[in-house]
Amino acid sequence: MGRSYFVDEAVGEYLSGLQAAPGSCVTGLLAGQSSPQRDFVVLAVQTPHRESEGQLKAPKGVSPLDDIDVEWVTEHAKQVSRMLPGGLCVLGLFLVTPPELSKDAQNGLKRLIFAVEKYIIKGRLWELSEEDVTDRVTLHICSKTKKLLCKTFDVKDPKSSAKPADWKYQTGISSSWPMLTCSVEVDLQIPVTGSSSDNTDKCMKDGLRRWAKQIEAAYCLINGRQALDDSELISGQKKNPKTTNRQTLPARIFVSDEQSELGERSSALVQVCSGSMRVRGVVHCRAYIHNNKPKARHAAQAIKRDIINTVCSRVEMFLEDLCINEGSQKGLCSGQQALPRRVFAPMPISGLSVCDYMFPDESTADVAERLKEMLDCETPEEDIDTSLENNQCVALAAAIALLATATSLLYFS
Repeated sequence: MGRSYFVDEAVGEYLSGLQAAPGSCVTGLLAGQSSPQRDFVVLAVQTPHRESEGQLKAPKGVSPLDDIDVEWVTEHAKQVSRMLPGGLCVLGLFLVTPPELSKDAQNGLKRLIFAVEKYIIKGRLWELSEEDVTDRVTLHICSKTKKLLCKTFDVKDPKSSAKPADWKYQTGISSSWPMLTCSVEVDLQIPVTGSSSDNTDKCMKDGLRRWAKQIEAAYCLINGRQALDDSELISGQKKNPKTTNRQTLPARIFVSDEQSELGERSSALVQVCSGSMRVRGVVHCRAYIHNNKPKARHAAQAIKRDIINTVCSRVEMFLEDLCINEGSQKGLCSGQQALPRRVFAPMPISGLSVCDYMFPDESTADVAERLKEMLDCETPEEDIDTSLENNQCVALAAAIALLATATSLLYFS
């Protein structure tokens, strides 16, 4: 028996409105939450068209499925992944085709799903657990008959074949999912060897990876209770399936200085460096967890991964922006630079939030435009919450500094 996907009815309405013209197809992402027992789909969004492009239409003699811009689909998946809070991820892809292309749709979907997964995991700094599901869903939709064909692929096995899966619609799937929130102070100094952009990227990723392991091993309190075991996240309360009230649970993260807890030996290392990057500030983190008897340790895992994702995404965005603005001099800049701050906006109908990152020279209008492009949803500017990381509300603004002077650093590896 295959996996079951419980899908918000709003997703079904969105998908039913998509049309593929003759000789063309529509691709898109499916996002939600995965659990060992079942998966929940709360968002579907079509791949935006590249500038100066209309609907995908293949040249004469070329199948539209072979002409899909895989690079653009994977880039869209990366951008959407950045916008998802903890507990949510890209679960798979959908493909809308006219009837004449239905026969070959599965081969196209398999090619896309493995390309997307490969691209996403390149930037992932947290480790998969044994319970993490590696099945990804593909959904083919015939634009004429609206017939759905749902299958999964195990992305850890490149030779895996498609398996049938159940696609079931429900109303308000995520309306009562608990929300975890916390603010985390970050003060991370990373040595940089060499001045080239490649060296800077590598050093930053290595430093962030070491820090991510500390976050994964950190103690987590949720609602004042340590979240380690298989106990239910919300115990002692009767579950009312009709309720739509969302509980907000405060979380706190405590990072230990003891390296032994990471299963590593500590050894002093002296390294000659051209400079150092310091990431410092307070970040707001948020995660959602399904209400199907969620376990405390799964909730802790979700908020920890959000901490890692939001910090790493911002550093990555900053380096990308630096590369665009300063070209080959990226590794030689000095001084303090502001990282983009995290802002939140509600998803239509579901009540869950998505996020975006706003640079100092940007406004909520820029955020609304990106939400429209990446998530295909209209968001009024007044609904965008910019207060959670307001510089006046936190002790330190998120910032990054590269000291372009030769130094020797002593740190533990």
